[in-house]
Amino acid sequence: MKAAEEYPGLYEYANFELPQEELFLPGHGLCAGCTIGVIARHMLKVLGPDTIVVNPTGCAEVSTVVYPRTNWAVPWMHVAFGNGGSVASGIEAAIKVLKRRGVIDPNRKINVVVFAGDGGTADIGFQALSGMFERGHKVIYVMYDNEGYMNTGIQRSGTTPFGASATTAPAGRKVPGNVTHKKPMAAIAAAHGIPYVATANPAYVHDMVYKFKKAAEAEGPSFLHILQSCTPGWRFEPKYAIRVLELATETGYWVNYEIDHGEFRVTLPVPKRKPVKCFLELQGRFKHLKPEEVEAIQAVIDRDVEEINRIVGKEVIGPVDPSLPCITPRGAR
Repeated sequence: MKAAEEYPGLYEYANFELPQEELFLPGHGLCAGCTIGVIARHMLKVLGPDTIVVNPTGCAEVSTVVYPRTNWAVPWMHVAFGNGGSVASGIEAAIKVLKRRGVIDPNRKINVVVFAGDGGTADIGFQALSGMFERGHKVIYVMYDNEGYMNTGIQRSGTTPFGASATTAPAGRKVPGNVTHKKPMAAIAAAHGIPYVATANPAYVHDMVYKFKKAAEAEGPSFLHILQSCTPGWRFEPKYAIRVLELATETGYWVNYEIDHGEFRVTLPVPKRKPVKCFLELQGRFKHLKPEEVEAIQAVIDRDVEEINRIVGKEVIGPVDPSLPCITPRGAR
């Protein structure tokens, strides 16, 4: 990878020329409209072939490695749902020992990555993740967040949003689906005091690849929380896979930011927000919501945006503008 000119568009940071080499290969079994492939492909373009991927049970694991085939052109290890952080810690420690003994060139940079879903991170794998952070292992932890246990039947997870209908939190006459709010995993990771934490969205690839690079350069653990659209779980047409992710950011439902050595920075400002109903209406899992429940979700987002602007010290995420169209024509931004 080599640095290119400053990107003159929406972004504040340098653009990068990514290599032509593909390390996440085509032919996988991911659903049409699933953006896990977008995340994995760009992650490996940034990190390169000297990367070891630890992949706990989840959508990515069952869809990209079906014996005897694999879509990963790098060393890859499947581990149980709950021990991604522990296994990656062991690999990172072993590499240190092998370098000290002269088995591996001590100057060789080998990336150790955990590529896990929200279930394997925010719920079942949380203990191993927290321990990895606490011990300071140099591991890049990438959490692709499709907001549920999607490959095992669309059960709710700790990151399922309020009001989403899931098989273990179905919408009914008395409850609007899931009744809890998303677990703030990036904030929880940052509370461990690790060097680098960021949120990203595959709809904004430049922002995402920049954060992969920053994570690789961190001198200790790093954590990337990446929103990932899911066709069967979110219930949208596959052609809207990127549109729905754009609406997540355009409505303030999802804010792209980074915390670099404790310094908080919003990397993708939104001068004016679209109403959250634009994001919700595109998905079948929210179709049952009543107007007052949509207003309640909007109120939570407004509160979170206010808090982010307070932390930054200026208005980086603007107010809701009801006049904005939900679907912005391509090229109109």
